[in-house]
Amino acid sequence: MEIPKHVEEKIVQLQLIEQALQNITLQKQTFQTQLLEIESAMKELEKTEGPVYKIVGGIMVLSNKDELKKELQSRKEIIELRIKNLKKQEGTTKERAERLQAEVTKELEPKK
Repeated sequence: MEIPKHVEEKIVQLQLIEQALQNITLQKQTFQTQLLEIESAMKELEKTEGPVYKIVGGIMVLSNKDELKKELQSRKEIIELRIKNLKKQEGTTKERAERLQAEVTKELEPKK
């Protein structure tokens, strides 16, 4: 059975969507890892008495605890927003992939 040209194009499009979905998932996992690191740093910062340091360009620099808390909170909010956007993007991309998969499957079914 020969596959029609328009179906082959949909299959290629589906493969591209699947690659995009993998990239979105990878980005989301990266941000989730960063979020865990920030939350861990925030917990440690709460426990810390005395001077606090942050790493800047490979060196540790003395920092103000309150400023560091604000900086971490700000980074956390930005990353949470990025994760939220990626989840939305992931959902719409999955829907597109499922629709296209259904179309391809329907067109490849034997005609009765």
